[in-house]
Amino acid sequence: MANTSSAKKMVRKIARRTAVNKSRRSRVRTFLRKVEEAIASGNKAAAEAAFKNAQPEMHRAVTKGVFHQKTVARKLSRLSSRIKALAA
Repeated sequence: MANTSSAKKMVRKIARRTAVNKSRRSRVRTFLRKVEEAIASGNKAAAEAAFKNAQPEMHRAVTKGVFHQKTVARKLSRLSSRIKALAA
């Protein structure tokens, strides 16, 4: 257990930061789930709309340090290609 004042403060800061990051990660996953459900239903218009809403959320998670930039780029690329494949 932390026994110096600076260590105790760091414990509080880390707890706050963890809660914020958990909230952001959950929010991104919710947006991704909506895209996945739209793709699974085969509705291209709904999938494109959900994808358009998910993109800025994922990029925001990158700027906040929740996800790595290349991870988000890979996920968006794969989702985009799956949406494009719906028409074919």
